[in-house]
Amino acid sequence: MVSVSDLLPVEAIRLDVAAEDWRAAIGAAGELLVATGSSTDAYTAEMIRTVVDSGPYIVVAPGFAFAHARPSPAVLRTGMAWVRLARPVEFGHETNDPVGLVVALAAEDASAHTEAMASLARLLADPETTEALRVAPTPGAVRAILAGESGESGESGESGEPGAASEAGAGAAASAPVAAAAAGPAVHKILTVCGNGLGTSLFLKNTLEQVLDRWGWSRYVTVEATDTISAKGKASEAVAILTSREIAKTLGDVGVPVRVVDDFTSTTEADRVLRDTYDV
Repeated sequence: MVSVSDLLPVEAIRLDVAAEDWRAAIGAAGELLVATGSSTDAYTAEMIRTVVDSGPYIVVAPGFAFAHARPSPAVLRTGMAWVRLARPVEFGHETNDPVGLVVALAAEDASAHTEAMASLARLLADPETTEALRVAPTPGAVRAILAGESGESGESGESGEPGAASEAGAGAAASAPVAAAAAGPAVHKILTVCGNGLGTSLFLKNTLEQVLDRWGWSRYVTVEATDTISAKGKASEAVAILTSREIAKTLGDVGVPVRVVDDFTSTTEADRVLRDTYDV
């Protein structure tokens, strides 16, 4: 299992970085990827071009941008960088601006980092862990928090009420046979989609799977993270597509419902969207 701390050396963490705008913020994260041997300067340009071409969909949660691009020759090895900004900057996201934390990923392929992304999504969904990361005084302190994965067991969700999401899903779990069992287990598919299929879509996939687990629907519904091009071809296999506002515009009409999610780390929002999808 590859963890966040495996991919993020302390040398790839910088705190209180001054950045004039979103390009400079991504540039600072790219510099760390280069300095720690994960990528070349060309990859930094590719991360910036991803936002230029597809919009600020990489801002997956309030104040948090996950910068990345497709695997390319500019990636030397899979690694991450962590930049906490001295002052938040605007990325142009409708609901999640301004951004104070930029995490960058350089991935050699689409699979080696998936467990680390799931772990990071759980950590950033936990309010106590997020606050600890916000005020951590040194790069070593940040890495220690991430290595300990103290937020992984957070069952309270964003509401602050223990078990709230689990209790909310109890009624939905009871209706699972109505939604899926007639066709047999694991027959429904939901696609989570981003521009590259290996970064932000994995955050949303993990969050949605947490809700499905709490509902007891995991045997009825599978979740697949994919990119925009593949999503158009796979849409007929799915009951719905969950994605960002920007990617939803890119996809257009694909023949199945496309649901917009603003906070990819929020189990509360994923719960709401899933209820809307299945009318429960």
